[in-house]
Amino acid sequence: MWKKILLGLLVVIGIFAVVVAMQPSDYQVTRSATMAAPPSEVFAQVNDFHKWEAWSPWAKLDPSIKMTFEGPAEGAGAIYKWTGNDKVGEGMMKINESKPAEQILIKLDFIKPFESSCDTDFTFKPEGSQTVVTWTMSGKNNFIGKAMCLFMNMDKMVGGDFEKGLANMKAVVEGEKK
Repeated sequence: MWKKILLGLLVVIGIFAVVVAMQPSDYQVTRSATMAAPPSEVFAQVNDFHKWEAWSPWAKLDPSIKMTFEGPAEGAGAIYKWTGNDKVGEGMMKINESKPAEQILIKLDFIKPFESSCDTDFTFKPEGSQTVVTWTMSGKNNFIGKAMCLFMNMDKMVGGDFEKGLANMKAVVEGEKK
């Protein structure tokens, strides 16, 4: 009897492993918002990590978060590191490329609650007197990440935070106009 139970358990584990292995490795989360401000003003909110606290969807989740900044104050080479509670974890971001009023490419590394890396891309497209800001995060899942995505959808987990962040950014840049 124990042999049958053990064999059944091994079959279930094997099937689960195959299903996980067949999941896509790549993921991408993208959200956009239109803001009544020129691209240069919206760009400035992202290009300077010191300004993120005003609009970041994660900034208010840990009032005692520890933040450090390294490198230049803004643009390529600027680094932001944080250590916080379970809601914000620990990690760092580095601006790898900064094209004024057009695009910012950021490398995002999470340390806690789990290690992972991804690329974050902000684009700023003028539309008349407004700017369409697009925030994209993309990366690759390892086996554990693929298994987690069977139970949690990355777009649903992070997409809502992107929407909040873009709404906060809109309030900041449009509030500065008043």
